[in-house]
Amino acid sequence: MMTMLGGEPFLLVSKQEQQNYPLYIRSVPSDSELKFHYTVHTSLDVVEEKVSAVGKVIVDQRELYLGLLYPTEDYKVYGYVTNSKVKFVIVVDSSNTSLRDNEIRSMFRKLHNSFTDVMCNPFYNPGDPIQSKVFDSMVSSMMVQTC
Repeated sequence: MMTMLGGEPFLLVSKQEQQNYPLYIRSVPSDSELKFHYTVHTSLDVVEEKVSAVGKVIVDQRELYLGLLYPTEDYKVYGYVTNSKVKFVIVVDSSNTSLRDNEIRSMFRKLHNSFTDVMCNPFYNPGDPIQSKVFDSMVSSMMVQTC
């Protein structure tokens, strides 16, 4: 799962297994990371509900973007799930009105493409935390653009 906050960007990539363990967590500033763990893990439940609802209703299965999962007073939480059940979550500051839905969708596509590049690396062991400098720099550049 991946999360990003406008003002305080935050990113988490999670692999769907028995547990939703984080593969990548990023927060700017890094000392605020713990503050968003509850929000992000709560959003995983909403992602699970949306994914299971999609299975019951005939919907375009190629649509990976889940949209706004839920708004809070301070943040908006968006979700994306890959075909292999890897979840990305982006959390944006509610006061950041410059971000539109199509821009959030574009950020998810960039993250998914970069994540795919990490998975294609023959030296990466699936399930290990992501420590790719290229992935990290791409996430950093996205966070700078959002702030």
